[in-house]
Amino acid sequence: MFELANPNRFQKFAKRILPWVAGIAVAAMGAGLVIGLFLAPPDYQQGESVRIMYVHVPSAWMALGIYTAIAVASGCFLIWKYPLADVLARAAAPIGAGFTLITLVTGSLWGKPTWGTWWVWDARLTSVLILFFLYLGYIALRNAFEDPTRSAKAAAVLALVGFVNVPIIKWSVDWWHTLHQPASVVRFDGPTIHASMLIPLLLMATGFAAFFTVLLLIRVRSALVARKIRALRLVQAGAGPHIDEA
Repeated sequence: MFELANPNRFQKFAKRILPWVAGIAVAAMGAGLVIGLFLAPPDYQQGESVRIMYVHVPSAWMALGIYTAIAVASGCFLIWKYPLADVLARAAAPIGAGFTLITLVTGSLWGKPTWGTWWVWDARLTSVLILFFLYLGYIALRNAFEDPTRSAKAAAVLALVGFVNVPIIKWSVDWWHTLHQPASVVRFDGPTIHASMLIPLLLMATGFAAFFTVLLLIRVRSALVARKIRALRLVQAGAGPHIDEA
């Protein structure tokens, strides 16, 4: 991992694995959607509306996982001054915000037939909304100052402070009374969901994770190229002819 902190090594690594990860994303999401939407059985209580789960739940996992990755990368940037860690965090933030928005929208669509309402201000829904605002705040801070180093440090501090919201989201259904159902997959005593629903759910989660990796690699590679171009332009500008004023 420390070797990949070198931008040139990362570029070579990303170029090598990108086609494979893209293939995994297409295969996993394709299989997950077909099984989840057409082959998996409806829920005995929620009926066909339970199929929203195959998009909602993996999106929620990705929203939490990506923010965790941003917090880890921000810590590496602040402690070890790895520039690639900052690039990774910045590239991941809009993708994480997108997954969080999908989580909120699909949750509302699922909540209406299940709970009879589009939204309730309970602990789980409110904490996920706060997560979305944390993503937006991070993105805004990255463009708040003219000095890119100052923006990077301010955003990294926000990412680390905001990470406290991640365990709150995870355990909110256990700590407070909420309409949101408890966890049925990630549990200490094992999943309680039937295999016919668990398999497409895990396929979609794998596909979403691979899709995120594809987007992240593309964005990071583009950012590294843009940085290299800016550095070359600065060098060329510094090496240009100077005219002495009489």
